[in-house]
Amino acid sequence: MLNQPKTGVSVVGSGSARLSSRLANDDLSRLVETDDEWIASRTGIRSRNLAGAEESLRSLAAEAGRNAIAMAGLAPTDIQLIILATSTPDDLFGTASQVQAELGAVHAAAFDLTAACSGFVFALVTASQFIRTGTYQNILVIGADILSRWVDWSDRRTCVLFGDGAGAVVLQSCDRDRLLGFELCSDGSMNSCLNLSYAPEPQSLIDEVTVQQGTFQPITMNGREVYKFAVSRVPEVIEKALFRASLTAENIDWLLLHQANQRILDAVANRLKVPSERVISNMAQHGNTSAASIPLALDETVRAGKIQPGDIIATSGFGAGLTWGAAIFEWGNAD
Repeated sequence: MLNQPKTGVSVVGSGSARLSSRLANDDLSRLVETDDEWIASRTGIRSRNLAGAEESLRSLAAEAGRNAIAMAGLAPTDIQLIILATSTPDDLFGTASQVQAELGAVHAAAFDLTAACSGFVFALVTASQFIRTGTYQNILVIGADILSRWVDWSDRRTCVLFGDGAGAVVLQSCDRDRLLGFELCSDGSMNSCLNLSYAPEPQSLIDEVTVQQGTFQPITMNGREVYKFAVSRVPEVIEKALFRASLTAENIDWLLLHQANQRILDAVANRLKVPSERVISNMAQHGNTSAASIPLALDETVRAGKIQPGDIIATSGFGAGLTWGAAIFEWGNAD
C-alpha cells in the first residue's frame, strides 16, 4: 500500500526584509502640516520604512522569502509553490514568478494574489488547501507591498499611515493539522471607502474605436468608515474562526492583527477580552504595510523569542475591497 501524503498544515518558518530608508513623523512635517504628536496620538505610528530607488517588490519579497526558507531548514529547491500577496506588483502581469527566479526555487509554481491588507490571510488560507489535498508539501507565502509608490505625499490623511515592507512564512505538510480554523469575507459595496483606482482616459484609435489609456490614482480613504468597519467586523470574523477551531478567545496566546491603527488593535482586543500583553504591535516602527504587516510582525516576534512552538495565534487582515478574514493557527511543529 502506498504511503498516504500528510495533509495537515503547519507554519514552520518566517522571514522579513530590511529596507534602506526610514521616514519619521517629524520628517513628514517637512511635507505636510503635521507633527509627531498628532500622528502618534491618532494612529500609534512614529516612523515607517520606505523602499529606496534601487529596491523593488521582487527584491524585498525574495529577501523575506529567503529568510523564511532558512528558518524552516529548507532550501529554495524544496519549495513547490509560491503565493505572493501584493497590491503593488512590479509588473501588473505578476511578480511572483520573478521572485521564484530570484530565489532559485526552480521546482515551484508561483502566482500573485491581490486582497490588499487582507492579502496575507487570504494567501495563507489558499496555500493551506494545496497542502490539505496532498498536492504540495512545502509552500512559501509572502506578503509584500511598496505603498509609497501610490501615496499622495501631499495628503495628510493618508501619507502619515503607510510604509513599505515584506514578510513571509513557510507552510509545510504534517500529520496533525495546525491551521485550526479560518473565515474569509468580502463586501464590494464598500469599495469606495478605501481604494487605489484606475482612472481611464479615452484615446481614439480610429473614428469608430476608442480605448482607455489611463493610470492608477493615489490611495484614497474614508478613515472614519474604515475604522467603524474594522472594529465591528474584525472581532466578529475572529470569533467565527475560533468557533470553527472549537476554541475561544481565552485559548489565544497571541492576537496578531493587520497593523493599520493602534486604536483598532486596542478596540478589537477589548471586545475579545484579550489582554494587551498578548497583542502583537509593531506599527510604531513600520506603519501600515498592507499585505506585509502580519508576516512582518510575526517574524519580528518569533525572532525576539516571544512566540514559542505550540503557541496559538489568532490573526486577522482587513482593508480595501473591502475584504477581511481571520485564521487561527498553532506556531511550529511542537507536539
